[in-house]
Amino acid sequence: MNLSLKFRPTKISQMVGQDDIREIFTKFIENKNIPHSLFYGTAGSGKTTMAKIIAKEMDYEFFELDGANLKSEEVRKIIAKFDGSLYLPLIFIDEFHRLSKTQQETLLIPMEEKKCIIIGATTENPKFSVSSGIRSRMMIFEFKPLSYRDLELLLADIQKSVYFEIDESAKDYLISSSGGDARSMLNLLEYALSVDKNINLKILKTLRCSSFSEGSSSKDTHYNLISAMIKSLRGSDIDAAIYYLARLIAAEEEPEFLARRMVIFASEDIGNANPNALNVATNTMLAVSKIGYPEARIILSQCAVYLASSPKSNSSYKAINLALDYIAKNPALPVPPYLINTDEAKKDYLYPHDFGGWVEQKYMQKDIKFYYSNSIGFEKTLDDWIEKIKFKN
Repeated sequence: MNLSLKFRPTKISQMVGQDDIREIFTKFIENKNIPHSLFYGTAGSGKTTMAKIIAKEMDYEFFELDGANLKSEEVRKIIAKFDGSLYLPLIFIDEFHRLSKTQQETLLIPMEEKKCIIIGATTENPKFSVSSGIRSRMMIFEFKPLSYRDLELLLADIQKSVYFEIDESAKDYLISSSGGDARSMLNLLEYALSVDKNINLKILKTLRCSSFSEGSSSKDTHYNLISAMIKSLRGSDIDAAIYYLARLIAAEEEPEFLARRMVIFASEDIGNANPNALNVATNTMLAVSKIGYPEARIILSQCAVYLASSPKSNSSYKAINLALDYIAKNPALPVPPYLINTDEAKKDYLYPHDFGGWVEQKYMQKDIKFYYSNSIGFEKTLDDWIEKIKFKN
């Protein structure tokens, strides 16, 4: 019995999670207008299921292709088969990010002429893995990992059709260890059922010795402890940070995940108040990936003490957020012609080194300020440097 196939939804209303996306596609289906789409997100979050449901609801013939092994001729043959037909094929391309730039470009004309509906699925950020031409022709939808509650509802639905007993600790581990991946949860459940209809924690931990998720064995503990550790680091409370770190290590949290959170913290909350914090955190991430537990606990502890003890500033974090917010709400500013190497106006560009390192010159069309220094720690030194560069050169 393949549970992931047996309980795959056949209607949007049967899906769990992705509420906003499900609502939008319900409207698309009602209006008989499906856009070329790219489903971006973690495994087991419903990307393939959604594509199959769309094909069924719209009476499209469904073709599932693998981006890793795709030949462009396959797509052309499918489209040719429907040439002159009243029906459209829905071509679903899994691992869309594995398509080469040339392969992606062969899809542009069929997409433009709506000779088929293309839906791609990827776990990679499309901003970096998909060409701009494809992105401009597709709607991009981010599929989030399914929540604990989503998987709990799915499990309850399965229990209506499949008999088994599961105690609370086992249920918690079954859901939490699956990392928001419905397929992962169903696979673990399927093999647990082949062992015993009375599922306990021992069976599950034998079948899956470590969590797939970036979390501990409890639905709340992971998020609460991570939040508490980060807030303790931000508040410069060394002992509290070490305590929550120890709790996470005791819960078998992956050391790489803890290190990644420290890298983010070093930039977001310390920044240029102590730029070496990012070096320490990055080296911690590298070290724990090579060493692992139990020794990785020492490296993580050293990093936590350093981060908690460092001066804090979030000025760089706030600056990029302000800039991104401005870009989202305003038309793009044209680049001044003298900053463009291919423009004749480049002759008017003032090369700072010809003027002792700095010269008055406009680099943006408008004077907009995004960065406001907190003048904390080494950040104050940077303030002094920029002051000397610009006004005491």
